[in-house]
Amino acid sequence: MVTSAFTSLPLSKPCVDNLNQLGFTEMTPIQAQALPAILRGDDVVGQAKTGSGKTVAFGLGLLSHLDPKRMQTQALVLCPTRELADQVTKVLRQLARAWPNVKILTLCGGMPMRAQTGSLEHGCHIAVGTPGRIRKHLENGNLHLDRLETLVLDEADRMLDMGFEDDINAIMGDVPHQRQTLLFSATYPTEIEAMTAKVQSQPVMVKIDSEPSNDIEQSAIELSPAQKPTALLALLAQHQPESTVVFCNTRIACQNVADDLHDAGVSVLELHGDLDQQERDRTLVRFSNKSASVLVATDVAARGLDIKSLAMVVNYDIAFEPEVHVHRVGRTGRAGEQGVAVSLCSGNETKRLLAIEDLAGVDIPRESFDSLNLVTHVDLTPPMMTISIGAGRKSKMRPGDILGALTADKTLSGKVVGNIHVGDRLSYVAIEREHAKNALHILQRDKIKGRNLIVKLHK
Repeated sequence: MVTSAFTSLPLSKPCVDNLNQLGFTEMTPIQAQALPAILRGDDVVGQAKTGSGKTVAFGLGLLSHLDPKRMQTQALVLCPTRELADQVTKVLRQLARAWPNVKILTLCGGMPMRAQTGSLEHGCHIAVGTPGRIRKHLENGNLHLDRLETLVLDEADRMLDMGFEDDINAIMGDVPHQRQTLLFSATYPTEIEAMTAKVQSQPVMVKIDSEPSNDIEQSAIELSPAQKPTALLALLAQHQPESTVVFCNTRIACQNVADDLHDAGVSVLELHGDLDQQERDRTLVRFSNKSASVLVATDVAARGLDIKSLAMVVNYDIAFEPEVHVHRVGRTGRAGEQGVAVSLCSGNETKRLLAIEDLAGVDIPRESFDSLNLVTHVDLTPPMMTISIGAGRKSKMRPGDILGALTADKTLSGKVVGNIHVGDRLSYVAIEREHAKNALHILQRDKIKGRNLIVKLHK
C-alpha cells in the first residue's frame, strides 16, 4: 500500500513545513508512486496528464539532490513551450523556499538572448527552458552542464510533436553520462519508448490511469460540420460558463471560431502558433485573470495553460489522438469542482469518439443538434478587465508596487484588484470590470515607483 502523506518520505522538516504552507499535505497518485524512486536517485518514466502533480514530484526530487553552496547548474528541466516553462519555474520557486539561496533561471525562445546571457554569467542552480533556446546557450558557451545531476524532460511527447528531437539530441551530448533522468509524458507512443531507451538507464515506470474525473459531465453533440458554430453558441448560452476553453485541431479553425464568437458578442481570445510571444503572454494572462469568457486554442498552444477553475471545455474538433482528448477534458472539474466537457462530433469524427470511449472505458452520452435551444447572440460578460503596465521584473517591479499605487489615495479598494502578474518587461493587473476605468485613471495620473509608465486597458 502506498502511503500518501509527505511526512512518509525522507524530506527535511523545512521542506515538509513549506509543503504544508503551500497546502500540500497528501500526495497525488503520481507523487506517491514516483517520489520514492526519484528521491532514491533512480531514473523514472512518469505517464500522467497535466494537473496530476508531476511538477511537485520532480521538483522535490531535484531540490533534494541540490547543493546550494555550489553555484553550478545541477538540474535542467526541458519543456515544450515557454508557458509551461514559466509555470514549472513558478512551482520550483515555491518549493525552493525550504532551501537557502537557490537560483532558478528560465531560458526560453521569444525573449532577448542578451538578458539571459547576462543572468547566466552569475550562474544558476536550476535551468528551466525550451530545447531550442537551451541548445543555443550551450552552443554559445553561456550554459555549462558538465556538473549536471538531474535532467527532466517534461511533456516529452509534445516536445517530439513540436519537432524538438534534434535539439534534445544535441543537448544530450553536453550532459554527463552519470546523471538522473526523469521523463514525463501524457502519452507513451513508440517514439517516447525509443527516447527512454536512449536517455535513461533501467527507469522505474509509473503510469497513472488517464481516466476523466468523476467531477466532469461529458457529452457529445452529433451534428454536421456546418452546424458547429450554431451549436457552440447554444452551449454557451445554456451553461453560461464563467470560463471556457474551446479546442480546435488547426490554427485556421481556431481563428474562424474566434471570429464567429466575436461577431456573436462573446468576449473571446484565441491562442495558436501564429501569435508572437508578447501576444501569447497577454492572452494567457487575460484569460486566467477572468478578463475574457472564452479562449479558443489549439492543443500545442494551450500546453502549460493552468486555470484552476475552468467551468467548461468544448471540443470543437474531436482530437486525433484519444489521449489528447483526455488531456483536454481534464482541464475542467479540478479540485472537486463540477466541470462540463462537450464534444461536437460530425460524421467523419465518430471513429475518433469511439476510440476515446475505448481508452477511457466510459460511454459518452450522445445528443442531437435538434435538442439545442439555438441563439444568435450570447451575453457572457467577464467579471474582470486587465491593465498592462510598461515595466516588469527587469525594472524591479513587484506586485506590491502595483497594488500600492492603485490603493494609495484610498479611492480604490484592494478588494477589487484581482491577479497581478509581473513579467520580465510588462506587468498585468486584473480589476473588477466596474472599477477598471478608475484604476486606469489612477495609474495614468500617478507615478509607480517614482516613474510615469505606459499603462493600457485591454477590452
